[in-house]
Amino acid sequence: MIILIKLIIAHFIGDFLLQPKSWVEDKENRKAKSVKLYLHILIHGLLVLLILWDLNYWLLALLLMLSHGIIDILKLYAQKEGNKSKWFLIDQVIHIISILGLWVLFVKPEINFASWYENTNFWVYSVALLFITIVSGIGMREIMSNWSKALNDEEDESLKNAGKYIGILERLFVFIFVVTGNWEAIGFLLAAKSVFRFGDLKESKDRKLTEYILIGTLLSFGIAIATGMVVLKLIEK
Repeated sequence: MIILIKLIIAHFIGDFLLQPKSWVEDKENRKAKSVKLYLHILIHGLLVLLILWDLNYWLLALLLMLSHGIIDILKLYAQKEGNKSKWFLIDQVIHIISILGLWVLFVKPEINFASWYENTNFWVYSVALLFITIVSGIGMREIMSNWSKALNDEEDESLKNAGKYIGILERLFVFIFVVTGNWEAIGFLLAAKSVFRFGDLKESKDRKLTEYILIGTLLSFGIAIATGMVVLKLIEK
């Protein structure tokens, strides 16, 4: 496991700490013709050897360099001006997957997937996370659809899907606070949200908007708290 952690650290240092913005811009403009691209790839290989401090891993470093270069080149040609954020996430996920794959290939760790698959806690948390993110989000949208239609003509336009992701993050935070026993943090989160929303409510002077936000917040927090408490009870058993 320590080798995996070191490989991920090497990746983060190479991709974020030792990659100036000018290099990123040069890669985006010149793509595969960019000298900065190949310097960036070389730095990743050197970092792997430096952090592992073992020349026996030279083949691992070489394969990580090659995989990193291929992934970066694919990203440079696939991304457009309007989808850079999406491709940034895709790029990082693929990099981590490639690191995991090569780590398994070289280190051959003893991972018992069967024990995870049969572990009750794994399935309890999986169901809970799916419920508080996707399922409850759709459920809340349907429950509050009539009220949201009534407010559509009165509210200013907001960022696309911003409310959806705010709700998901909000419920995830509350769920984590419940299962870890940090109940006071829920109060802090609620207070912080109230502060940010105060300006909207003050400017709108709209009772319907106030009620809509209050219902949505209480419903979101209630779902996350209830789910967390159920998970704790099931794990205790």
